[in-house]
Amino acid sequence: MNILERLYIAVFKQEAKRKLFTKALSNVSQPDLYPTTDPDAVHFKHFGLVGDIIYAIPAMKALAGDKKIHLHLQINQKSLYRKSMKHANEGKILTEKSVEMIAPLLLSQPEFAACDVLADQKIDYDLDEFRNFPFDYNTNHICRWYFHMYGITADLGKPWLTVEPDRSFANEIVIARSFRYRAPGISYQFLNNYPNLTFVGLKEEYEDLRHSIPTLKYKPVKNFLELAQVIAGCKFFIGNQSFPFALAEALKVKRVLEVCFECPNVIPEGKDAYDFVYQGQFEKIVANLSTK
Repeated sequence: MNILERLYIAVFKQEAKRKLFTKALSNVSQPDLYPTTDPDAVHFKHFGLVGDIIYAIPAMKALAGDKKIHLHLQINQKSLYRKSMKHANEGKILTEKSVEMIAPLLLSQPEFAACDVLADQKIDYDLDEFRNFPFDYNTNHICRWYFHMYGITADLGKPWLTVEPDRSFANEIVIARSFRYRAPGISYQFLNNYPNLTFVGLKEEYEDLRHSIPTLKYKPVKNFLELAQVIAGCKFFIGNQSFPFALAEALKVKRVLEVCFECPNVIPEGKDAYDFVYQGQFEKIVANLSTK
């Protein structure tokens, strides 16, 4: 196949994608951009994932303005992941336990007045509406999916979560690595050259990484507020595109992201934000942060 034939096929495929996008767009209803809200509160609905909830906070703040945020979480929705991709909730996106874990963190934020299970509460903004639209949600920045939906923006270089740091982790490199969203060819084994390594996340994820880093410690947490405090207090954080990195990004700690090239929809922004796809660059970033 010569270069002209390849170019023709590429143009044909692109045009086909545009036609499919336009057709799909014509079949969805626009969201209510100006709902009638309570005088003192704005009510949001979300069915997760928990990381997506964290990335939705800038949009919630922008839409709520000076009013309090009431977040109502829809539980027991079918997982968005393939069966082969391990996930803590065993086929569900959010459960009652998920709400119990995230509520202390969100209710510690001054903007939030409620975080509970969705029942028959009034809803002003359904934060899952973006999924009805034909945008490629393997790309772009998760925060901006909500911006696109409601015609808003926020400064993503600034923290949108604040917690009291756990200073007992001041000398620790805190790590999280889910079974999902791993970059090919990346090894964490070189971290054996560094002291004070602590893992946060699922116990089976910890056991998996401990094969490469035998000295790795494990920190269980009782809820996501405690997890955020550990991350806020650490020397720096390393993670892939999973929930703990969402916390690190929201807190704007020194952070290093392992990018999944198949789904690059997490984009670190602001000070001390690093990301990598290749091994040598990963090792260079860690070496530089370790001397700061």
